Amino acid sequence: MNFIEEMKWRGMFHDMMPGTEEQLQKETTSAYLGIDPTADSLHIGHLTGVMMLKLLQTSGHKPIALIGGATGMIGDPSGKSAERNLLDEPTLRHNQDCIKKQLEKFIDFSGKEANSAEMVNNYDWMKEFSFLDFIRDVGKSITVSYMIAKDSVKSRMNRDGNNDDAEGISFTEFTYQLVQGYDFLHLYKHKNCKLQMGGSDQWGNITTGTELIRRKEGGKAFALTWPLLTKADGGKFGKTEKGNIWLDPMRTSPYEFYQFWLNSSDEDAEKFIKIFTILPKEKIAALIDEHKNAPHLRILQKTLAKEVTIIAHSEKDYQTAVEASEILFGNGTKETLNNLDQNTFLAVFKGVPQFEIAKDLINKGIPILDLMAETTQIFPSKGDMRRLMKDNGLSINQEKEQDPEKVITASDLINDQFIVVRKGKKNYFLIIAN
Repeated sequence: MNFIEEMKWRGMFHDMMPGTEEQLQKETTSAYLGIDPTADSLHIGHLTGVMMLKLLQTSGHKPIALIGGATGMIGDPSGKSAERNLLDEPTLRHNQDCIKKQLEKFIDFSGKEANSAEMVNNYDWMKEFSFLDFIRDVGKSITVSYMIAKDSVKSRMNRDGNNDDAEGISFTEFTYQLVQGYDFLHLYKHKNCKLQMGGSDQWGNITTGTELIRRKEGGKAFALTWPLLTKADGGKFGKTEKGNIWLDPMRTSPYEFYQFWLNSSDEDAEKFIKIFTILPKEKIAALIDEHKNAPHLRILQKTLAKEVTIIAHSEKDYQTAVEASEILFGNGTKETLNNLDQNTFLAVFKGVPQFEIAKDLINKGIPILDLMAETTQIFPSKGDMRRLMKDNGLSINQEKEQDPEKVITASDLINDQFIVVRKGKKNYFLIIAN
């Protein structure tokens, strides 16, 4: 596989330094990208970079994931209007361990192959680097005029630059590109790493590294970037009203993760399936044609959601997400409900009218008419409820209920806590017994 060609047809290519493609064709090449360690989980905003590492490894090259433990203590001005919060070392180490577990689902860290992935943390080589040593060994190699010329620096310096109270850019962030540049120099010397990859907003920081390698080592290193991803409606990719879509199932359930991709627009799905899956070109082209012939079937969205959910989570999580998705369309069963974990269950019924009742009422047994028409007022009256039951329009936990004399007991609870009520075909209600 030609890595550059693969990136280009997938829409993942933005820019590269001259000679990059020749380097990749010449020999197995180690390449790295930096990952922000300010949370103990990746979110889908990281996935473009993760897929770059995956494609790189699939192409026969060696990926290096650099956790920015040191740079995470500083903050990167690129694309930011304010500084990041600074983290302590125990938090950074915890975050690193969690991130590696997630990356292992995408790339091979086994060490069994010559191009097995590695994870490094720049804190390990920066923590003993004194300020005096740094400005002597690194700072004197790059001029201030070179640093100021970077777009990421200029944009912050020019923002209210004449206002003494303006945030501007701190010296800490100003030096960020030197620290990142030194990372590249360190990996070049100790890991024979000749390529750094990143989003297009990282071009300035990456090329500072290539310049530092040239000046300090007389060596040739390379830069490669991908375009920053936006949605068809102009919104920021990966952001929802709730915030980030995380890979950690405790932060974002696999069901919600699956739903994010399933709800992509046609235009976005056509773009995303190239970037976030490793399906071959011919398969994707066939899917796009199939989708255009029958867009109502949402072939692209379903395939995209399946592929990404399986790789980020598991086949089982994907199947659970599909079954959960069917529930609100009336296709789920009581067994399906019982098989959902609590996070998925609540995610499915988020937005559905909910009623909390005392669990003792259920444990003692409560007539269904009293529960639905008085305790919860799901029905305005017992008469209305009787009529709907007679017309076979009431379901309890996805099972039809026609007996107005039924008594609801603890055996009717899903996961010992929930009762799902459906009036007609689409009107759902959730009773929560606490």
